[in-house]
Amino acid sequence: MTRLFGRARRAAAVLLAAALGLAAFAPERPASAHAVGVSSGEYRLDGKVLYGDIGMAGRELARWLPAIDTDRDGTIDAEELAAGRDAVARAVVGGLFVKADANACPGSLDRTWVLQGEGGIVFQVLYTCPQVPDRLTLAMPILAALAPGHRHLARVFRAGQAQVKVLDRADATWTLNQTNPTSSSTQPAGQLAWSMLKLGVEHILTGADHLVFLLGLILVGGRLSSLVGAVSAFTLAHSITLALAALSIFSPSPHLVEPAIALSIAYVGFENLFVKDASKRWRITFPFGLIHGFGFAAALREIGLPHGQIPIALVSFNLGVEIGQLGVLSIALPLALAARRAPWFGDRGVKILSAAIAVGGAALFVVRLFAYR
Repeated sequence: MTRLFGRARRAAAVLLAAALGLAAFAPERPASAHAVGVSSGEYRLDGKVLYGDIGMAGRELARWLPAIDTDRDGTIDAEELAAGRDAVARAVVGGLFVKADANACPGSLDRTWVLQGEGGIVFQVLYTCPQVPDRLTLAMPILAALAPGHRHLARVFRAGQAQVKVLDRADATWTLNQTNPTSSSTQPAGQLAWSMLKLGVEHILTGADHLVFLLGLILVGGRLSSLVGAVSAFTLAHSITLALAALSIFSPSPHLVEPAIALSIAYVGFENLFVKDASKRWRITFPFGLIHGFGFAAALREIGLPHGQIPIALVSFNLGVEIGQLGVLSIALPLALAARRAPWFGDRGVKILSAAIAVGGAALFVVRLFAYR
């Protein structure tokens, strides 16, 4: 039995080391540190004309139309957007078809601009229909050209009513009937909430920097209550700054936030070389959580969500982040506690992995510092 427990501890140590290695050394392009697969659209039907404001992350546009990303930095600035206007107009108008009953509505790109400091792009379009539609149809072949899993959060204002639907590759067409406007859009708030919750889960599971920080926190060991307290402080803090940034109350530039997140990783790895347990870790996880929260918020702000959608999106996205975080910890924490019982891991293993985290965080800081100049 003792031999069996020894093998289990060694297996846990190996698994934890592998998880940390995969997260710490997963290739990351700084410009896509917190990329998202979501766009938003707010559409208003005024007589025969449909006006639309479509928002998406500049990184999404760069992946979709790489030719206009002339400096190859993975995002689009105002100069590149202006120079590539014709290509953008063809792609955007060609990627959104509008029909009034059975008749096509010709469209055009009115103007487009960059959300300063947020990395998002907004396209203002208008479609002129031959008659006031009884049945309005929006079809988005654009979704097939974007990243797999991309979702479009659409809200249409018509006859004094707002309707919301989440579109994706499998469901890229939306028909709204004037006679029964709610028939084609049941439980819109629930659809938006579910989509943003899934986005929050995906964001934390694919965010290598956040995962390495969390795994570095629990690597040092200590009482379970201390570890839970450190993680809880991190959760509370990032929830506060996520709300502040998503509601446009306060949001520092990613030029500051992204390098600071990398520094938090380096600090945790460095501190692990000297501390014995996590009893007072909440003192550093709270301020670092504030920084990470601004990083989470970038995933929402880039989309350019209409103000009416932000409260539901904010709560759902944050809940998704917490679910994903708990899922990771439910696996990693028992592995960490079991692994530390193996003498070689509790001594040399923790030091080696902590040093790797510190060096990786420092290297990421340098890369991001130059990438966000």
